[in-house]
Amino acid sequence: MTAQDRPRPVGEIVDRLSLAADRERVPLRALLEVFGESSFLPALMVPALLVVSPLSGIPLFSTVCGLSIAFIAAQMLVSRDHLWLPDILLRQQMDGPVARKALGKLRHVSDWIDAHSRRRFRVLTSAPFRKWLQLLCFLCGAVMPFLELVPFSSSLLGGAVLLLATALLARDGLFALLGSLAICLAIFVPLSVLGIV
Repeated sequence: MTAQDRPRPVGEIVDRLSLAADRERVPLRALLEVFGESSFLPALMVPALLVVSPLSGIPLFSTVCGLSIAFIAAQMLVSRDHLWLPDILLRQQMDGPVARKALGKLRHVSDWIDAHSRRRFRVLTSAPFRKWLQLLCFLCGAVMPFLELVPFSSSLLGGAVLLLATALLARDGLFALLGSLAICLAIFVPLSVLGIV
């Protein structure tokens, strides 16, 4: 398989987000609606990608992304058919040009993930491990609002969710392991800031 023929699941998500962000003000609803209400994994990757981007420096942005991740992952855990998010989250807006610039900087990240993801260690993305990965995504999102003031922690957790979602999307157990390692690193950062370790 050539590089041109290789699937681009993460790159395609960034492409579609960039198109949806082609406006002056971009509500979160517009970014999620391009994937449909039954596309849980792409929807999970949207706030994960956003919180990894430079947009994470905006006050309370990590909280919005974290709560979105938690809501989406919780619905995956209980096997809902259709995605639901509170209207207060869907109404949150960001500046269009700033969003497009941030998404542009994610190209290298999405290209790297797409180039290196493939089907391997599939047992780690099958039941019951699949539910475990969804639970980890939920926990990452749920703690993001509490880490708003700790530098890099939300971006690390967003990166972990991105890796875990890629693992589920591409059936790549190696990415599940990388996501788990990223969570360990994200736990270490606030502990070191607080002087506990």
